[in-house]
Amino acid sequence: MFFIFGLRTKVDRSGVVQQVCRHCGNHAAQVITRRSTKFTLFFIPLIPIRTRYAQQCTFCGAQYEIAKSDAQRLPVG
Repeated sequence: MFFIFGLRTKVDRSGVVQQVCRHCGNHAAQVITRRSTKFTLFFIPLIPIRTRYAQQCTFCGAQYEIAKSDAQRLPVG
């Protein structure tokens, strides 16, 4: 008997907000993404391992992690 197991990461785009970028200082669209990693058994995602939120500037491309509370607080348009 054998088991096929592993990790699967799914990236979802939560929305876009207009903000000043921390890196370049320009007022541009910031894409909010949620990256969730789950343990899989026979290619079926079962147990969530980790969830991270990120914000990426569309002007300079800088990407940085943000807290879950910050991602939920931002007015997504």
